Amino acid sequence: MPSTIEITAAQLTRLVGLPTAPIIIDVRTPEDFNEDPRLLPAATRRDPLMVSHWATEFAGSEVVVVCQKGLKLSQGVTAWLLHEGIKAESLEGGFEAWRATGGLLLDPDKLPPRDRMGRTIWVTRTRPKIDRIACPWLIRRFIDRAAVFLFVAASEVEAVAERFRAMPFDIENVFWSHRGERCTFDVMIEEFGLASDPLNRLATIVRAADTARLDLAPQAAGLLAASLGLSRMFRDDLRQLEAGMLLYDAFYRWCRDATAETHNWPSALKPL
Repeated sequence: MPSTIEITAAQLTRLVGLPTAPIIIDVRTPEDFNEDPRLLPAATRRDPLMVSHWATEFAGSEVVVVCQKGLKLSQGVTAWLLHEGIKAESLEGGFEAWRATGGLLLDPDKLPPRDRMGRTIWVTRTRPKIDRIACPWLIRRFIDRAAVFLFVAASEVEAVAERFRAMPFDIENVFWSHRGERCTFDVMIEEFGLASDPLNRLATIVRAADTARLDLAPQAAGLLAASLGLSRMFRDDLRQLEAGMLLYDAFYRWCRDATAETHNWPSALKPL
């Protein structure tokens, strides 16, 4: 009989990147982690033997626990979380099973330093349109669920980054920015090791809309129109970001699941 506290790599793959995705907790030993320090998308690291101290951080959340092989560490942590009333599952086969199935793995070497609350901090120019909404969407869905985004005057981005230990993005002469014909969204996908058919397809649409090359993807005109509309609807950049997250969730699901689907008005009624 299948375990009631396990989730397979195939099942978890269908959840990653969605707004309803579970929190992924990596409890691999330091030795196993050092052997392959990549992380499942948006995963957070925790010490399994300290679970009694940190378990309540995840109260009210859905959690998937990952150790190296899906055995004692993830099973024990999952059981403890369930004891605390937290909906938790262990990844069947652990990190090794996820890697063997070709699941996305995040390169943590490119992550900026985290603050005392474990969050990455990012800063960019105010009045975002496309790339500066697409990049935060990518970060929140695949890199750091708790990431903080600061929107400041263009002239102050680098100074704010220095003073507040934030990572600047989508401005000139910084690491996370346009490179040649590629926009910042492209760069993040490549540098973090997140290339996949759905994200690559979305990246083409973002690049087309962000760089006035609407010929690259027929969907780009729609993204551009919706993005400009959102920028007129919201004076508050953070409120615009939250609204834009839903827009990119929808485009991502189209890129992943619906590219072959068409829609048309029902054909004429059959003659009597």
